Amino acid sequence: MAKSIIVPICFIAILVWAFTTSTASNSSIFSQHTTIHGSAYSWAWLSSLTSVIGNYATLSVNQADFSRYSRVSVKWQLLYVPMLPIVFTFISFIGIAASSAGAAKYGNLQWDPMGLISQWESRACRFFAAFSFSLAALGVNISANSLSAANDLMALSPTYINIRRGQLLCALLSWALVPWKILESAGSFLNFMSAYAVFLGPIAGIMLVDFWILHRRRYDVRDLYTYGGRYHYWNGINFRAWIAFIVAITPTLPGLAQTVTPASVNIGVGVHPFQFGWFLSITVGSGVYLALSYLFPARETFVERAVRPDEVYDEMKGRDEGGEQVIDGVEVESGEKGYRGTDEVGGGSERKAGWKQRIYQMM
Repeated sequence: MAKSIIVPICFIAILVWAFTTSTASNSSIFSQHTTIHGSAYSWAWLSSLTSVIGNYATLSVNQADFSRYSRVSVKWQLLYVPMLPIVFTFISFIGIAASSAGAAKYGNLQWDPMGLISQWESRACRFFAAFSFSLAALGVNISANSLSAANDLMALSPTYINIRRGQLLCALLSWALVPWKILESAGSFLNFMSAYAVFLGPIAGIMLVDFWILHRRRYDVRDLYTYGGRYHYWNGINFRAWIAFIVAITPTLPGLAQTVTPASVNIGVGVHPFQFGWFLSITVGSGVYLALSYLFPARETFVERAVRPDEVYDEMKGRDEGGEQVIDGVEVESGEKGYRGTDEVGGGSERKAGWKQRIYQMM
């Protein structure tokens, strides 16, 4: 709630600063011209577009982690279709305007917002801007990254991992990505987002083809979470999806290598498939997966009608009445029992058992 109020106010204030600073310095941010032309400009535009799509590519794959909990009508959810591009474009414009105004005022182009606000003279302005950016980063990582990773980890091993444990694992494993290297410069960040989009493109294409074209929106939700069910494929592996994924990302790998290590790798025009990697990977991945699915159909995965989550929940509710239930990996007990074990012991042992139970529930 605090993020949705404080962060927009701060961003709009930064935009106002950009306009007033540009006017005061007699150097309009709208009078700046491009420094590249021709085909170089076109490829740079495609590369930047792929980097921006990296943000959308994440939402396109993991949006079900949020939409399944939504109580809003589908008609209202359709508002996200036009609003998301509008909001993202407006936020991107604020970043471009602020960076350009900073270049006109201070003489150096700072794409890192923290580097830009560090040049401000007012200490209070620096504090509030840094606080809002920290709040935005914290809110985005908890909602968009941590929760999605926890859902995926829980799906891999629901016996041992729940939402809380998945989020803790995500927080620990994120250090392996050395994020300080990714944010070291604007170039490294854009390269990371481009590479991110390249690998997510075929995943989104395979999911779209499988749901809309092959199975025609008919899934058995129970078997999606049943080991050895109709979606187990061959030893738990759908080789059609893996082949489509590898074929889709292969043309982009040379360009990725040159982008990561430009000093030692130079492949010339071979870098271009990477510059529009998301469009290429989602097209190739979905096409190859569709072709393999028609050549080698997994007939056991097709059902005559869809078994929806509501039906599964109703069935589970009737089956578990009067007993314990497990929802999203968390065991739910009746309120009369309280903490397990606290009624069976007393004195210091009761306090010890209570702390153990609290730690168990946190995990």
